[in-house]
Amino acid sequence: MDLEKRIEQLFSSPVKEHYGDEYFRAFYEFKHELNHGIIRIAEKQGDNWIVNNWVKKGILLGFRIGELQDISINDDFVYFDKSTYPLKTMSLKDEVRLVPGGSSIRDGCYVSPGVVCMPPMYINVGAYVGSDTMIDSHALVGSCAQIGERVHLSAAAQIGGVLEPIGALPVIIEDDVLVGGNCGIFEGTIVRRGAVIAAGTIITGGTPVYDLVKNKIYRKKDESPLEIPEGAVVVSGTRPLSKGWGKEMGLSINTPLIIKYRDEKTDQSVELEEWLR
Repeated sequence: MDLEKRIEQLFSSPVKEHYGDEYFRAFYEFKHELNHGIIRIAEKQGDNWIVNNWVKKGILLGFRIGELQDISINDDFVYFDKSTYPLKTMSLKDEVRLVPGGSSIRDGCYVSPGVVCMPPMYINVGAYVGSDTMIDSHALVGSCAQIGERVHLSAAAQIGGVLEPIGALPVIIEDDVLVGGNCGIFEGTIVRRGAVIAAGTIITGGTPVYDLVKNKIYRKKDESPLEIPEGAVVVSGTRPLSKGWGKEMGLSINTPLIIKYRDEKTDQSVELEEWLR
């Protein structure tokens, strides 16, 4: 029986007090493939991103069968977590630049060669990080988030995670995207190739994004996620409340605005990071 069918079968079985070897054999085989990027939570097919539901089930199965375990480094670094998800084992052969200073990468994620991890940052289970990406200080790559190649997640950028519901699309950041400092991107948003998200911008799945260049509004619709267009430059703006007491008080709410599309000037500003590699 292939791995996908075994994971589906074991995931569908009743919850037990103790789990047999067949669970752990299947799970550790599954996690090995997840760690090496052989399987992943979501894959691009044409222009669409498709969730591999069985991969999410495999991750959740790991939480079910794992037991709380002392994984402390010493008396000064005390940690307790599921036995199935310790810290990721890495070596120089991975070709990942992991700078000292308190970063953590959880087992069950893929970090490509050429990635730079500046302390302290965190990568959670199920995440996929493409080659030559920089994850800056205090940045979070949430569970199952998919990060492309040559992406820069600036200091304190938060890329949201999603394990459940199983069919939910994770946050996806495509190749060559710059996410500015203190940004938050959540709830299955797709940021298309080459986009620039300016510092302090918050984007959620339910956030309307106003394109001042094309006179369009981008929203999540039914099963279609919110998408930031390729090459868009997005900043944090405001829009006034249109009714009720909020209107009477002259209040506004935060709204992401697309103010331009990437040009030569934008490219020069984002290429400065190459000197850090």
